[in-house]
Amino acid sequence: MPLTTGEPRVALITGAGSGIGLSCALALDAVGVDVVLQGIDRPQLEEAASLFTREPGVSVGDIAEPDTSRRALDDTLESFGQLDILIANAGLYLGSDGWDVPLQRVDSVVRINILGVMHAVHTVVPHLLANGGGDIVVTSSIAGHVDLAHEAVYSSAKHAVASFVNATRSRLAGKNIRIGAVAPGVVATPLWAINAHDTGADIPALVRDGRALLPQDVASSVMFMLQQPRYVNIRDIVILPTDQAI
Repeated sequence: MPLTTGEPRVALITGAGSGIGLSCALALDAVGVDVVLQGIDRPQLEEAASLFTREPGVSVGDIAEPDTSRRALDDTLESFGQLDILIANAGLYLGSDGWDVPLQRVDSVVRINILGVMHAVHTVVPHLLANGGGDIVVTSSIAGHVDLAHEAVYSSAKHAVASFVNATRSRLAGKNIRIGAVAPGVVATPLWAINAHDTGADIPALVRDGRALLPQDVASSVMFMLQQPRYVNIRDIVILPTDQAI
């Protein structure tokens, strides 16, 4: 079934090759929404595309680059003729102080987590305004609500995302564009495992013990946001594993 009133039918998801982005795309596909998978790894996106009941579009590029968002929107319109939903999900994690890693890695985290979101949102907003409205959901983090000293760069970037989402929401009030952020704690995704140097983690045990969420748990929160009546805008959802004391 279409979401809420039946208006949204096409979604663009950045960082959709795995993890939260892929789970959001699959959840949307399951309710009849056409999706475009955006990411930097074409083979990964094409492999993910085989999981869908409805053939998704694919758009490839580094979302931190301004032209990538424009191309993603163009690819979406070429594939489906419209865009109703943006899930700005692409991001990188950095669990360090920042000075103990190459500066290029810090640069990548800041550019993708902040500029990647801004470029995607700023690209689609004029289209949504011209076509009667739509929905934007940004993947943030609990690190955007709490100052986490052990990941200062990542936490700072997610604080910037939280501020951007709220300020943009205020500017879009009354224009039928809903924007909000989902802020998870620890999620058992490939990105988290790689950065945590924990690729051998027993994910079922982590989830069972309340130490990690699954990507589909976050996707369920995103769907909850999207399925509210049009007069309801959920600005923030914070979702944590029960054992994460933060």
